[in-house]
Amino acid sequence: MSAIREIKDRMTGIQSTMKITKAMYMISSTKMNKAKQSLANTEPYFYSLQKVMLTILQSMPDNFHHPYLDERKYINQDNQRRAVICVTGDKGLAGAYNHNVLKMTEQMLKGFKNYKLYMVGEVGRQYFMRRHIPIEENFLYTAQNPTLPKARSMASKMLDLFENKKIDELYIVYTRMESSTQFAPDIEQLLPFYRLNRDVEVDGEQNMSYELEPSPKVLLDTVIPDYLAGYLYSCLVESYAAEHFARMQAMDSANKNGEDLLAQLSLQYNRQRQAQITQEITEVAAGAKARKQQLEKKRRRATCK
Repeated sequence: MSAIREIKDRMTGIQSTMKITKAMYMISSTKMNKAKQSLANTEPYFYSLQKVMLTILQSMPDNFHHPYLDERKYINQDNQRRAVICVTGDKGLAGAYNHNVLKMTEQMLKGFKNYKLYMVGEVGRQYFMRRHIPIEENFLYTAQNPTLPKARSMASKMLDLFENKKIDELYIVYTRMESSTQFAPDIEQLLPFYRLNRDVEVDGEQNMSYELEPSPKVLLDTVIPDYLAGYLYSCLVESYAAEHFARMQAMDSANKNGEDLLAQLSLQYNRQRQAQITQEITEVAAGAKARKQQLEKKRRRATCK
């Protein structure tokens, strides 16, 4: 009897857990679709901004210098100060989403002698604190609510650090959505802005020269902060979408495992119940037989008297 009660309690617990995982699956699905829509709404603007920036870079004179384009070749590689933005989630239960980014960041930091780590997400903050890896700043309330104003704030801070030569390079480690059903951790270098795209076609024209007004510096002072903010925003939104897609996969896997476990427990329950019923029937039959024999003995005694 106790075995049947145990199995039934386990089945009840699994069913309750599956209600939670199914609800989490639906919530993550809604949030992921919302994040994708937000990214799709802003992509046309930033694609146009990228074309404008490429046009400016192509049209600048070779001897032009700008603080944001300073490659700092005069600084030895071992002495360069690097900033790394690591984007994780605020919560777990998302499969390998957080683990992949954290391991990639940790491996990257091992190759840097002088670095500053900036965190987005509570999971990453706790991970590096447990390993006594110093965190320069934690951008709160950003992982679960990526917005363009927050991205602008981050971009402004990083550009100020770079312009004041407190950092020489800026990297971001995030999760990129390769397709609607695939994602992977990725590393991108954001600063300095190298002029490597001067031969890229812009609107079907190549190597077109434009006259820049009021000046290249003024244009870059305006375009680069917007461009960096847009890039950071897209990284944050892609990571947010990937997190919820990973959570959907994890919850779907949990639901399937729960259904399999329920099927196994249901089979065990039915077997235990059948064995109990068989035992009860056997006991009743044995009792009836014993009672019949007892009555037969009494009848015989009465006949002898």
